[in-house]
Amino acid sequence: MAQPTPLEQLYKTATQPRSISIGMPAATLTADHRFPLTPEGAERLVERGFRVLMEEGAAMPIHYSDEAYARRGVSICRRAQALQADVVISLSRLAASDVAMMRRGSMLLGFLYAEPGDARTLRTLLDRGITAIALENICDPTGLRPFADIIQEVAGRAAISLASSLLADAIHGKGILLGGIPGVVPCEVMVIGSDMAAIAAAGTAIGLGATVRIFDNDVYALRRALHVLGPGAIGSAIHPKVFEGALRSADIVVAAHSLSPDGIVDASLADGMKRGVICFDLTMHPGCAFPSLRLVDLNEAMPGDNPMGGPVRCCYINAGNAVPRTLAMALSNTFVSMLDEILVCDGTANALRLNSALRKGVYAFLGRCVNEQAAAILGIRAVDIDLLIQYC
Repeated sequence: MAQPTPLEQLYKTATQPRSISIGMPAATLTADHRFPLTPEGAERLVERGFRVLMEEGAAMPIHYSDEAYARRGVSICRRAQALQADVVISLSRLAASDVAMMRRGSMLLGFLYAEPGDARTLRTLLDRGITAIALENICDPTGLRPFADIIQEVAGRAAISLASSLLADAIHGKGILLGGIPGVVPCEVMVIGSDMAAIAAAGTAIGLGATVRIFDNDVYALRRALHVLGPGAIGSAIHPKVFEGALRSADIVVAAHSLSPDGIVDASLADGMKRGVICFDLTMHPGCAFPSLRLVDLNEAMPGDNPMGGPVRCCYINAGNAVPRTLAMALSNTFVSMLDEILVCDGTANALRLNSALRKGVYAFLGRCVNEQAAAILGIRAVDIDLLIQYC
């Protein structure tokens, strides 16, 4: 009887990759209502093998309960546990005490807050060796900015929607529609700038039947904006007389992100605007576009906070934050794609080495500040991240 012959058998030697945890703490320092992921977006990450942790009650600003996330596989936890994740996503400011609770060498995804009061938080990020990425600075070689464009588009559309509601308010507003009624002269909307926020605002106003004028001294950017908007928009460079005339007749004025210094509406220009004009500042430094007007932060006040019996003019800021659920829906897909790339690259360092778009958003890496704006707040010199990447 023949003896059995032993044969080779494949043996699994590869180890399973460690599950990456993602933490989402609640906003505490400001009235910022923005939140990064909807329950559906979180579920997509869970399906890809991520372990998603959310602080209890963190999604209340976008009107989702903890149960809605728990049903999608998200673990509801305390703040300290969310901050201990491998990747922490926070769209609002974190205090230095929050950063001190984060795990050394972890990653922070959020916005770059580089005001003098943020120096302590920035220094704590460096001390703990946390890789911090400013979402608004992520930019690919073609100039596309996925997160910044989403935020600007939502802000531009929200500004016109809110302004339309303010004008239509029969008690606090003028009780008028933007346009579209035969025989009735439409309202005039003036947009300063020609970036994504400006295009979104102008396009929404055109759709509502308003007369839209868009101003920018960057003729090439203006040409691109007019090509997108079509014949419904009137474009012009910022000629003083034309600009002042448009200000005097405008019912709504929107200053977009790419505001030219020549387009700042100072006190003398603001005095010539209509009584009850609706102004929105969508720039990176809210309040700079209309320095003489009272600011109404839509994080903290309702749009109806401008009665006709009170100040005749005011400037609304943080328009995009007034629709945080829409913003969360728009951001979720982009977050899933970006985190997928980090997972495929097997770690933060590899992801930064292979993804130049992601690398452009980094402002803290390996305990070094790699962003000029953040370095200026700390009073130090920024280090070139490309040099650090070679040695990690």
